[in-house]
Amino acid sequence: MMTVPESPDQNPQSSGLIRKTGVAVAGGAVTVAGVVMLVTPGPGIVAIAVGLGILGTEFKRPRRLLDRVKNKITGNDT
Repeated sequence: MMTVPESPDQNPQSSGLIRKTGVAVAGGAVTVAGVVMLVTPGPGIVAIAVGLGILGTEFKRPRRLLDRVKNKITGNDT
């Protein structure tokens, strides 16, 4: 008979997957909302940057993209 862990603390892999999924959903939703705000009233660019920041906490590609955009804005191109 298979036992099911009672909390995510008992199985670190599942808690990592839950966190990664939550970050992906939240960051994706904020990024999509930012893209929508580019054609409707609202701070679209700011929302996209925030969405990429959220995604960048768990995924490398959004972090690199956000770093590149920040470097272009500040003039620190390398």
